[in-house]
Amino acid sequence: MGQRENIILFPKWRTALEEESLLALKEKRFAEALEKLNELLSYQVNSFEIVSGKLICLIELDRHKEAQDICEDVLHRQDKHYYHYLHIYLTILFQTNQYEMLMEQVEEEFKFHQVPQVLKEQFHQLYEMSRKLKADMLVEHQSVFMEEWDDAITTRDYQKQWLIIEKLRVIKSEPNRKMLHLLVKEDIHPVVKTAILMWLQEIDYNQLVDIKKWGRSIQVHPLEIEAIGKHASVKRINSIINELEQKNPTLYDLLVKLLYHYMYVKYPMLPVKEEAEHIALALKAIGANYLNINLSESGKQLDVNDYIEDIERCEALYSSIIEDN
Repeated sequence: MGQRENIILFPKWRTALEEESLLALKEKRFAEALEKLNELLSYQVNSFEIVSGKLICLIELDRHKEAQDICEDVLHRQDKHYYHYLHIYLTILFQTNQYEMLMEQVEEEFKFHQVPQVLKEQFHQLYEMSRKLKADMLVEHQSVFMEEWDDAITTRDYQKQWLIIEKLRVIKSEPNRKMLHLLVKEDIHPVVKTAILMWLQEIDYNQLVDIKKWGRSIQVHPLEIEAIGKHASVKRINSIINELEQKNPTLYDLLVKLLYHYMYVKYPMLPVKEEAEHIALALKAIGANYLNINLSESGKQLDVNDYIEDIERCEALYSSIIEDN
């Protein structure tokens, strides 16, 4: 129901609605109470009692997402009821297993605000319970994912391997030795190896790892490897194809995507800066072919057939595992 800015709610009607809604709330007729509270809110009767009453109804009706959205909105106002709303908000996060978000919120409150003494202990308890439950949930998820992982390795289901790594990355898990050993195995997909390496970077893995890829074996420190976008060759290639951003945005977007896919599959053994011009020309040739357009290139002619084959091979490898939106 929308706002009724130009319609006056008569005092008697307002009082009747407030009493009826609070009675329905008290008697746990939450759907009925919510309907009456929404009517009051549509007339901009948005006192703390009305808003908090609506939040209680939504929570009891298992409409937690709506309740969370309202809490986040009212918390931005920083009014005198801030900590009452915050308590409700933290309760919603706890009930919906959003432990990480709850802990971050409590940490921020303790660091930057003066939390009322009466709520400090309650917030601390919520924090500690969330920390424990998060740890328990992590162990449980890890166990399930590792069972799936063993099955994916046995069946050589590379796409499933990549998806499991993504799941483990999201829950900030750490790879075991068996997973790290996959970086040197010949039969592991290059995309999967890249995913493992980027996962190590995200969790600040502070040890050397061995990796074998494209016929080369190297030892790397994940935190010391440049991100793809910051690598010298990638920067140089981007500077060359940048001219197309205004001339042909469709082609430019395609080349940027192809370049990232190429480097992702190659990572961390990326081409040297001196190869940038060849790779840029190869990308343009592939892009022009994909889009069925003619692209005249001025300047010196370079033999880029090997690069075209390499980029197309890496594109096929990338697309076989990762489905871009």
